[in-house]
Amino acid sequence: MSFISLAMVLLLAIFLGFELIRKVPATLHTPLMSGANAVSGITVIGAFVFAGNDMGGLVKFFGVLAVFLATINVVGGYMVTDRMLSMFKGKGDRNAK
Repeated sequence: MSFISLAMVLLLAIFLGFELIRKVPATLHTPLMSGANAVSGITVIGAFVFAGNDMGGLVKFFGVLAVFLATINVVGGYMVTDRMLSMFKGKGDRNAK
């Protein structure tokens, strides 16, 4: 595929993602975030594949970088989800985890 085709797919994905997220009601953001965290977990597995193969130093570097960034995304996503879920707990339930 040419660079222009790949750039067009990226721009369409960004636009579609923005439009979908913008139209999601506030009550569905927590389940949507949990689903996005599951997809990010799959990204970590794919990054492990690239970090562990012997295709050259540059591929290994980008694989390790992808593992690092995807792990930050997963951990941060679960922290945000936990914080959002704690907002739905009653006052007596907040001390109990």
